[in-house]
Amino acid sequence: MATKTEARATGQRILQSFLSAGAQEIQPDILQPAEVLLDLYGEDIRARAYVTHDPGQGEMMLRPDFTVPVVQAHMAGGAEPARYCYLGEVFRRQDHLGSARAVEYQQVGYEVFDREDPETADAEVFALFNGLLSRLGLTATIGDFGILRAAVDGLDTMPARKAALSRHIWRPARFQKLLQRYAGLVPVPETRRETLGGMRSEAPWIGLRSSGEMELRISVLKEEAEAAPISRSDVEKLDALFALNCAAADAPAALRALDIPAIAPAIERLENRLAALKARRIDLGALRFDASHGRSTMEYYDGFVFSFATENPDMPPVATGGRYDALTRILGQGAEIPAVGGVIRPGVLADLEAGR
Repeated sequence: MATKTEARATGQRILQSFLSAGAQEIQPDILQPAEVLLDLYGEDIRARAYVTHDPGQGEMMLRPDFTVPVVQAHMAGGAEPARYCYLGEVFRRQDHLGSARAVEYQQVGYEVFDREDPETADAEVFALFNGLLSRLGLTATIGDFGILRAAVDGLDTMPARKAALSRHIWRPARFQKLLQRYAGLVPVPETRRETLGGMRSEAPWIGLRSSGEMELRISVLKEEAEAAPISRSDVEKLDALFALNCAAADAPAALRALDIPAIAPAIERLENRLAALKARRIDLGALRFDASHGRSTMEYYDGFVFSFATENPDMPPVATGGRYDALTRILGQGAEIPAVGGVIRPGVLADLEAGR
């Protein structure tokens, strides 16, 4: 495993490449306010963050990632367009992986904030990373959450169901359970049927929600239970979409063959992105397209996603990234800007370069 000195040296080399590409170096604090950030990272990172309490500043966390604090800094007054780069430590618990992964490791990254054509910016970031990593023979994979969200939004069902499915796109098991339930393919639990049927306990309300909030939730659940099920055909199409994995060159045709009208505009954006990648000499036949790529990572990605990885499932990806337009809207206090970026793990890269 690469030493901190080796990882830092590799990171500095990559950082210089990002600086040469026109990025401005930025260095967010290691200790970050936790109140806002924890809600943005998603369940996986929230469970793995190191959180502490400061008497003066309240709940704080060790930086688990750079993107969110970089967005905060930019939305607080950064010039546009902007390109940022950074190098430093991040901290994440690795309890689920035992002692095989370091809880403190380095990231070197590149972020683009630009109102010009988003697909061109996507291609810029991906091609930059590809140029730095192509000699290592890694598997490069792309995906697009915009396609998945468009398919869910196009379902013929009530808005509350579509909203719930959209919230759980990043939780595949939960998403599938909800989809099966909304399609009437699994029974409603007995306790829920009793509640929706009008039975009430004399026990007092407990928990943080008020009785009014609970009553509203019960009414929504009752409306869901009485709504017509999602059609078996739509379920099969969604299942086929989420399972799609092919060469990127074949993806538009494969997606159109699924006959999901709602994703047509998203397919056009994918074609524009692929054309921009091809213009930067990316081999679309070797590049993989996985429709579900990135579904178990951070929830702030809302469009294009990518990774570069080895064939070793025990090794983390060498690089990951994607588009996070909605994050700028959340942190922008009324302002927003299209944004895309990615990170490389210099320690993993140093190991590969050394043949470890």
